[in-house]
Amino acid sequence: MIDFSVKPILTGDHVVLRPTTEQDAEAIAEILTDPEVLTFTGTPAGDPAPSLDFLRSWYGSRADLTDRLDLALVDRASGETVGELVFNEWDEPNRSCNFRTLVGPRGRDRGLGTEAIRLFLAHGFERVGLNRISLGVYAFNPRAIRVYEKVGFVREGVEREALLHEGRWIDSVTMSVLAREWAVHRGHPS
Repeated sequence: MIDFSVKPILTGDHVVLRPTTEQDAEAIAEILTDPEVLTFTGTPAGDPAPSLDFLRSWYGSRADLTDRLDLALVDRASGETVGELVFNEWDEPNRSCNFRTLVGPRGRDRGLGTEAIRLFLAHGFERVGLNRISLGVYAFNPRAIRVYEKVGFVREGVEREALLHEGRWIDSVTMSVLAREWAVHRGHPS
């Protein structure tokens, strides 16, 4: 049986991915107020932000779960938590799960997200034994779509008009990467 009971520390040239803790709550709280994060996660305008107490409890409890993996994205240069990466919605019999990521303003436009996703996917395929990792991304987030394609995700389909944002309907793009694809390109498709 495979599961997410092992909570690794994954180290790259510019990032460290490590299990989340209560101490990540303040950094994540700040990230969750960023207008870009709110827009691209589809958070309705005016929704209250989660309390610091809730976030401390949430991030402090992730290490105990075997059906998901939550890792903090840490900028090695500054030591700051600048985001998170998550495997969730685990489908054990089919060795598949959903992937999501959150990168705040201090982690953007420096390649940290790309490096972090490659490390995380390598762990999922090479250590955990996943066969399929999928995600959904809103079509009005071309930067994220570019990064996902850059690391090997392939567009599978579109959920039409999945989000009503500022009076406009936005599609959601479904993407995935398979173990057999990863084995060929290891996050660097041609």
